[in-house]
Amino acid sequence: MRELSLNVMDVAQNSVRAEATLVRITVKESEKDDSLTIEIADNGCGMTEEQVQQVIDPFFTTRTTRKVGLGVPLFKLSAEQTGGSFDIQSEKNVGTTTTASYVPSHMDMTPLGDINSTIKILIQCNPDIDFVFTHSTDVDSFTLDTRELREILGDVSLDTPDVLEWIAAFLEENTQNIYGGA
Repeated sequence: MRELSLNVMDVAQNSVRAEATLVRITVKESEKDDSLTIEIADNGCGMTEEQVQQVIDPFFTTRTTRKVGLGVPLFKLSAEQTGGSFDIQSEKNVGTTTTASYVPSHMDMTPLGDINSTIKILIQCNPDIDFVFTHSTDVDSFTLDTRELREILGDVSLDTPDVLEWIAAFLEENTQNIYGGA
């Protein structure tokens, strides 16, 4: 994929298909440590160890619309080709955590891309699922937690245009802050 945010979208959609009610997406960037870690954790149906091994195989998919599943294998490849690592931990009826670690200075590093739009689209397309997005750099961090938004909004759906506009502005403003200001 051309940007890592698309890998995040793919894995988060796997969480949605696994009937997760809560998906945590964490992006940790450190120039000082030359590292980028992306973690997607859910409380979905989980997988057996055999299923975890199958999901990293590009020639396996549970989908009936195509014969191969490239999302997770490409995510794994993108991390490993930078000298980073990839891990999936899963437990049946508990959930799954996917972690990709990168070395950003490596010449094969894929750009993070528009992670804010990815988060907004995930919320917009799955308004009944809770997402907790945390993004940190050496400078600062921020978290967007849809459970907190639900408390404030009451019966107003997260996919309402005004709410989505606020989410986009919140993500943009806080992203500027963690990169050292506007």
